[in-house]
Amino acid sequence: MMVSMLISETTEDILLSRFLPLLPASSAIVPTGDDSAVLHMRGHTAVSTDMLVEDRHFRRDWSSGSDVGFRAAMQNLADAVAMGARPRSLVISLGLPGDLEVEWVEDFARGLAEACSGLGVSVDGGDLVGADEIVIGVTVLGDMEGREPVLRGGAQPGDIVIHAGNLGHGRAGYEILNAGIEVDDALAPLVDDFRRPKPPLEQALAAAQSGVLTAMMDVSDGLIRDARRMAKASGVWMNFSGANLEPRLKDLAIAAGRLRANRREWLYTGGEDHGFLATIRPGTPVPAGFVEIGEVMGASQGGRVTLEGRDIAGLGGWEHFGG
Repeated sequence: MMVSMLISETTEDILLSRFLPLLPASSAIVPTGDDSAVLHMRGHTAVSTDMLVEDRHFRRDWSSGSDVGFRAAMQNLADAVAMGARPRSLVISLGLPGDLEVEWVEDFARGLAEACSGLGVSVDGGDLVGADEIVIGVTVLGDMEGREPVLRGGAQPGDIVIHAGNLGHGRAGYEILNAGIEVDDALAPLVDDFRRPKPPLEQALAAAQSGVLTAMMDVSDGLIRDARRMAKASGVWMNFSGANLEPRLKDLAIAAGRLRANRREWLYTGGEDHGFLATIRPGTPVPAGFVEIGEVMGASQGGRVTLEGRDIAGLGGWEHFGG
């Protein structure tokens, strides 16, 4: 019978010898292993950082190490793509408790590699430290490839509002796990979308490359909250079409019924899906993978978001510092 090794029973060098070979191959000029990695970029570089903390962003009894690694990569890759940058490299720092099994860290590396493989992203360095709980810091470096960044502040009156990706799936999956109900075939896809967000990275990047987007951002904290951020940054009034959005309620119906929950709340405020909210000029064909969900009605100092012309009161989204 194989006995699991704990973090407290190993050394940093041994842990790295087991962790590094599982990561995607590096395209760096100087890969990880020296004091710094050295990367080749063809244009300006987009940089973004996220953190995940155990029992706040993930739970080990809900998600495997591979699930957490996949999530950690995807939410950062989405941030780079939301700027119109092609993700090139991740830098990963881990705070690890002594009673954590080394196999969990290896599994985490496999999840990172799986998420990165589709876009050819490498992992080029980071740090390992002891901690009371698992703390994960991820920095993504994206290559603008000579393009101008696509900002959240570029929406203009008359623009069409579009979206790509899931809405409400992450929140539904969270609520299913939190309720402790049996995850059967009907609920499993939502739980999987919570554990492993699936942003349409290639489609959003292709839309950015086409030059038709006037604004774009990652939807990580819920559609309404992030739309308010875009509206504020752009100084506009954005109006959503219920007729275009509410067909998506079908995906949430079974879970909401079993939990006696409000699926519209999940749809409009649920976070952790990491889809993309964007705008295009009227008359522009909607890019592949996106659907039209609304319109920019006009200018609005401080920003405004409505649903069918009605102000949306009391609907927020994911709150990072909530109780």
